[in-house]
Amino acid sequence: MHKDNYAVAVPFYDLWHEDGHVPVVRGLLPPLLKDVRRSVIEIGAGTGLITQLIARETPAEIYALEPSLGMRSVLISRLAADPETLRRVTVLPCGALDVEVDEPVEAIVMISVLQNFGADERAELWRVLARQLEPGGRLVFNWRERTAPEPGELEVMGSYPVGRHVYEVAGQVLDVAGESVTSRFVYRVKQHGVVISEDETISTNHWPAGETLRAELRKAGFTPGEAPDGMEVWHVAGPLGS
Repeated sequence: MHKDNYAVAVPFYDLWHEDGHVPVVRGLLPPLLKDVRRSVIEIGAGTGLITQLIARETPAEIYALEPSLGMRSVLISRLAADPETLRRVTVLPCGALDVEVDEPVEAIVMISVLQNFGADERAELWRVLARQLEPGGRLVFNWRERTAPEPGELEVMGSYPVGRHVYEVAGQVLDVAGESVTSRFVYRVKQHGVVISEDETISTNHWPAGETLRAELRKAGFTPGEAPDGMEVWHVAGPLGS
């Protein structure tokens, strides 16, 4: 059975991400999908915040990949509130390396997911994603060059009132090794300042240099397209990428 490493973060996910990258992506992503009409794969759909955006901005059929049962449960509940979106979105309980859809798609969207793949996995990631795209199809993801962080103490990253409780996310960097950063995240629920629930996760993310990322994509047969700062667009070989 697949271990759900994100289960403890699910109640905090929308609160934290609405306070982070999601509003920015809502402004940057739509123009990059403006002529997509038929089909999109979304890698790491989470609770469906970006899935909803893709469904609003395109008439396309959407394949939403999400391996976490907890995240997927919220995603399905969100889709169920809109019958038209529910009809167009197929939720796949798998990760990016296992995706296989019935026919190649026009676009693949991957928001705040790439850091989950280490250098030894990314070559396979690019190969799998290229195979899922039609000729000229596009891969769209968010990315910024980052300076290496320093290990430090646990710090509160977000605090959100929910009724009489406060949901709090704290984090700290534990170790840095090359492009890999291992961090600890603590998820707390407080009542009148007293912690009534606390869980934690430890995870390793990977932040390659931009030149490394670009070299990998070119080697995998992708060519760069135009994108605003903070986003990347890459095409597979074909009319749109030539």
